[in-house]
Order: sequence, then structure tokens, then C-alpha cells
Amino acid sequence: MTERLDTVVGGYLETSPESKCFWWEGEWYNQAFLKNMTDVCEDTLRTAGFSEGQRIAVLMPNSPMVSALSLAAWRLGGSICPLNAKSGLASLTATLSLLNPFAVVLSGEVPKETVSELGARGWAHVTCPPAGPLPEFQGRASAPEDPEVAVIFSTSGTTGTPKAVPISHTNLLDNCFKCIESLEDLKEGDILLNVLPNFHAFGFMAGSILPLVLKGAQATIPSFLPPSRTLEAIGAASVNVVLLVPMMLNFLLGLLEKGAARPEGIKLLIIGGDRYNVQMEERVERLMGVGVIEGYGLTECSPVVSFNKSYARRRLGTVGEFLGGYERQLRDENGKLLPEAAEGVLWLRGPSVTKGYFRAVESGSERFDDGWFNTGDYVRLEDGYIRILDRVTDIIIVSGFNVYPQEVEAVLQQHSAIQAAVVIGIPNVSSGEIPKAYIQKRPDAEVTESEVLHYCKERLEHYKVPRKVDFVDSLPLSVTGKVLRRVLRDRERAQI
Repeated sequence: MTERLDTVVGGYLETSPESKCFWWEGEWYNQAFLKNMTDVCEDTLRTAGFSEGQRIAVLMPNSPMVSALSLAAWRLGGSICPLNAKSGLASLTATLSLLNPFAVVLSGEVPKETVSELGARGWAHVTCPPAGPLPEFQGRASAPEDPEVAVIFSTSGTTGTPKAVPISHTNLLDNCFKCIESLEDLKEGDILLNVLPNFHAFGFMAGSILPLVLKGAQATIPSFLPPSRTLEAIGAASVNVVLLVPMMLNFLLGLLEKGAARPEGIKLLIIGGDRYNVQMEERVERLMGVGVIEGYGLTECSPVVSFNKSYARRRLGTVGEFLGGYERQLRDENGKLLPEAAEGVLWLRGPSVTKGYFRAVESGSERFDDGWFNTGDYVRLEDGYIRILDRVTDIIIVSGFNVYPQEVEAVLQQHSAIQAAVVIGIPNVSSGEIPKAYIQKRPDAEVTESEVLHYCKERLEHYKVPRKVDFVDSLPLSVTGKVLRRVLRDRERAQI
């Protein structure tokens, strides 16, 4: 039997009961509080009939209850399945049909139509307060799965089709320990911000589990919005390790520029989940007091793959160096091995990598090959640092030449009138595809399509220059702030 999360975290709860654990709704709660919550949850789950290999689905915002429920399920040999209550009823029910959970634990904020649908489909469910206790309920037994699976994430990836990714105790613990080893300024007792949604692998691992394994504490915020609450919480809880996605950082910078009080004492500002515009760095350092430590990960890797390991060693524009334990290969789009000096698709193998998708062996055949995982990211390795060129599915091929949207977007975002830019490929009879740019202008700024095209022609090779520009008020974003390029591509196809 390998080491388990409940054992590692449980030992800390036993030995340091008075240490800070959660900052929640303006108050600090200690480790003894979490242990007691976990004990009560465990008794309630056992009475309800929960047993080894069963799965508990969770539709709750970040809260102490999510951690307690996870630890309790793990003690009993089961798995936790955090889900997005706002993902849409069709997507949610499809995912629950795949997971076939013992029960669904809901917050009081879950829409009534969702609760009604759970009942209509015969899924056991119970509504629970964010700080407990878990009410008594009766679950529904289902076919048990591997008791070594700690958490199952639902991810749409780049295709829009949900997949379930089982992450084992070994995967998650390896990733936690390697993050602690790799981030040179991360120390025992640090206070981490837990505001990224728990159904997102980075949010669950880095915001909720990592502080417990680190023997640190967390400021737990149910939702990033309104951003003013998050900014105030960072200061009130003396958070010194801030974990965000770029969209969240942009909101906080906007508040600070309008005169909001800057929280003091931040020593690490870690960004992941989407590309970071390095043109923001001066603004970030001026307003936040520290610059950005950029990292990279995927759900299938539990999730962290790399970090810039310290401010002294970071290389802006890269996502840093690999965590220990990862083997890597570069392959072409057909799977042929390439030399590391080439640009290619990144494949990974290691103890943080899941073995495959949940109940979907065939659908994972293109992503998993003899223990190797296809990240789907086209990269260049620079002295061990990873530079993400683009998602393989996002690369635009113009007359046989590869165009990386991120490169074009980086040029566009240097323009003083452009706040955000996204580039996709659209069909073209003569060249196969051409680049098209969607642009959000800065408030009160003016720029024309011809000015944008001229600006790009001065800075890019001719085949990389967008042929069309759409000015938009907003861009389609995932719940974690990542631009949904496939939505833009679908819109273009619908107009053909």
C-alpha cells in the first residue's frame, strides 16, 4: 500500500492541533477544527453506506467542508469528484452518469432545477453548509473503482467533450512534494490563497491540498468575485503566497490602480492556467510589490509540470523548469521522436502522470502511449526551460508554414490601444488558413483595422500577419479565465 493523503495530512492534524488551518469569513480556524470536521464527515459517510472504491461528487464552492469531505472519503478508501455547478445541466448530468457517484454533496447555491434533476434521475444528494456539519443521508451503492484513486476531475480539454481524469494518492502526493521542493521560497507555515475553483486541478491541489501537505495555512475564498473581496482577504489573512490565473490578476491590478490598498507581505505571486502577457510585468511589480512566477500544468499531470523556481532563476516568457521526476520527449504530430533542440509536441512520463482516463480506455489511446502522455502542447526547450509555442490544435498552417497564435498575440498586445488579443485560423481557398485577430481595445482608446494590420506588418513575417480583425467588447472565457478559442472557431464555421 502506497502512502496516502489522509495519512500524511492526518499526521499533521494530530501533531499540530493549534496551528492555523483555515481563514474563513474573517476568522482563523485551527487544525483541530479540520480534524473534528473530518471525523464527523467520516462517521456520517460510513453510516450512509459509503465504502472503499465509492465516489462522492461535490458541487460546493471553496470551503472548509470540501477539505473535510475529501479527507473523510479518503480515510474510507473512496474518491472525491469536484464538479462545476455552473457547467450546464446537460454537461453535468453526462459527467455524473459517467462517474456514477455514491452521492452528490451540494451547496445551498446550486440551482433548484439542478437539484430537481438529480432527484429525477435517482442520484442520492444532500445539501451541506460550507463549514459543516454534513447532514445524515442515504447514499446509493455503485460499482467500486480503484481505492488508490484520490480525486477525479472532469475536464473538457480542448475538444469540448468532457473526460474524467482519475488522480491517485501517489500522483497527488508526488506533485505536492515536488512543488514544495521546486519552489525555493515556499516554506512550512506559509499562508496560501485558496480562491481558484476546486473543480480545477490547480485550484484543488495548490489551493486546498498543498497547504495541508506543506504544514501551512490557507485563506479560503468561496469565489473570486467580487475581486474586491479577494483583495481584502489577501490583506486581512496576511497571505504571502498568491495563486491566480491571469484574468484574476488583471482584475486585482485594476482595483489597485483605482486606489485600493495594496496587501503587504506577498513573497510569491504564482500564475498558471493560461498564458501570461509579459508586457504586464512592470505594472505587476509596481502594484503588487512582486513580479510573477509563471508555471505550467495539465489535469492529467496532477497538475503541475513546471515552475520558474525562484525570482532569481526565472526567465520571463517561459513556464520554467520541469519538476523533478518528469521524463520528457519531443515528438512530431505523427508521434515520431524529435531531438530536444527541435520544436515539437511535449510528451511526459512520471509519477505525477495519471495512467489514463476514467472508464474510457479507447478515447485515451491518442494521448497515452506506454506510460507516456501527450500534452498536446507545441514547445521549445531552452536550457531546460519550457517555452510554450501553442496548443497543437491551435496552430495555424498558412501555405505550409506554422503560425503560432501566441506569437502574433504577443505582438498585438504591445500596441498601446490593445488590451487583449486572440488569434485563430480561418479557412482560406488559396493558403488553407489565414490568421484572424479578435481584439479588445483599452478603455477610451481608438485604433482601426488598417492601423492594426500595418503595425503587424512592421513586426511579423508576412504569413503571420492577420488578414482580418474583429473588434469585440469581450472574449469567451472558461470559468478559470482561459480564452475558449474553440468558441471563436465555431462562430467562424457557423458563418461559412
